[in-house]
Amino acid sequence: MRITMIGTGYVGLVTGTCFAEVGNDVLCLDVDAKKIATLNAGGVPIHEPGLAEMIKRNVEAGRLAFTTDVDRAVAHGTLQFIAVGTPPDEDGAADMQYVLAAAREIGNRMDEWKVIVDKSTVPVGTADRVRATIADALKARGVHVPFAVVSNPEFLKEGAAVEDFMRPDRIVVGADDERAVQAMRAIYAPFQRNRERLIVMDVRSAELTKYAANAMLATRISFMNELANLAETLGADIELVRQGIGSDPRIGWHFLYPGVGYGGSCFPKDVKALQRTAEQHGRPLALLEAVETVNERQKSVMVDKIVQRLGGDLGGRRIALWGLAFKPDTDDMREAPSRVIVDALASRGATLAVYDPVAMTEARRIYGTPPHIVYADSPMAALDNADALVVVTEWKAFRSPDFARIRAALREPLVFDGRNLYDPAMVRDAGLEYHGIGRK
Repeated sequence: MRITMIGTGYVGLVTGTCFAEVGNDVLCLDVDAKKIATLNAGGVPIHEPGLAEMIKRNVEAGRLAFTTDVDRAVAHGTLQFIAVGTPPDEDGAADMQYVLAAAREIGNRMDEWKVIVDKSTVPVGTADRVRATIADALKARGVHVPFAVVSNPEFLKEGAAVEDFMRPDRIVVGADDERAVQAMRAIYAPFQRNRERLIVMDVRSAELTKYAANAMLATRISFMNELANLAETLGADIELVRQGIGSDPRIGWHFLYPGVGYGGSCFPKDVKALQRTAEQHGRPLALLEAVETVNERQKSVMVDKIVQRLGGDLGGRRIALWGLAFKPDTDDMREAPSRVIVDALASRGATLAVYDPVAMTEARRIYGTPPHIVYADSPMAALDNADALVVVTEWKAFRSPDFARIRAALREPLVFDGRNLYDPAMVRDAGLEYHGIGRK
């Protein structure tokens, strides 16, 4: 099937490439000429395991192409996926200008039946606005062209997006047009051969499902962080508590890991957007307000522990930081806890020696080369003459380090484990002082 993907950001690029992988003819459109030039030259603007190889394979096979030509893109696909950004406005609401601009471009050019698919994370009611925008454009042209609007929210995890798309837990489709539903079933059939994963519902329910899923996961994270802080005060061990509650099948194990808070492009933005939608309709969500407050506070927990141990004036101190991305297997530093920690420690006079397996280029783009940040070439290089190690991102490369080497490299034997990666007893046996989240 011929598919147009409008937007080559994280969602659009992964979605378009995976559709091409199963035989579809996919054309990806973006107004960013530099990004399209990079893709056409064989580059990939984001880090996602397995994506670069898949793009190369499908471009060479002629199933995947990239363009800035809007006329070509609208003419190409029977299915027009809108996968553009919806950044938060100042009040937290999702900024819909790019979604509606894409809809307007489709309406200005389409001359045959199309299915317009909202793939971006959008507030409830967006499909109605997209439908109205296209209808207005067609009316202005004086033409009548039938079309359908579908909501098809994405549930991709950064760092595992290709795997998530190729082997989905569920595929949510919100539609009120049977022909459009059949088209969606057809393009998703290769991804659900062993069992039915496609859930059809009304459009507004589909739009709310995406926000509800991310808000639920964010709530679990903030709950565990609150509980971890209480456990530490009470002399309990949150890791043992986690095992005790996670073994209950009604609760389960996922998203029960305390740490330095969540970040990234989805949870912070979507929690705010859902709150804003609720407020606009007179149904404020007190729970999500608490979730957000807890998360922002949690990003400073490790800073508080460092200040308590080393003092408020960190002038002359060198702190090693392992992990800059908001989670492993990505270079995304949007809303990352590392940024709060770096800024807070630097404001107190510390020099930060930072290392991340993937996000160093992104860190340089964000920070430049200020005197208080040293970009290390390896985890151990970051430790040289440092007064403490702070672990911020749970990369696999950090999970089983040589604690004897860490002890030898540090000027002071201090480890601040922001992801509870290590057994406190093992760290202490190596002569290191351990500070975790909610640990004894």
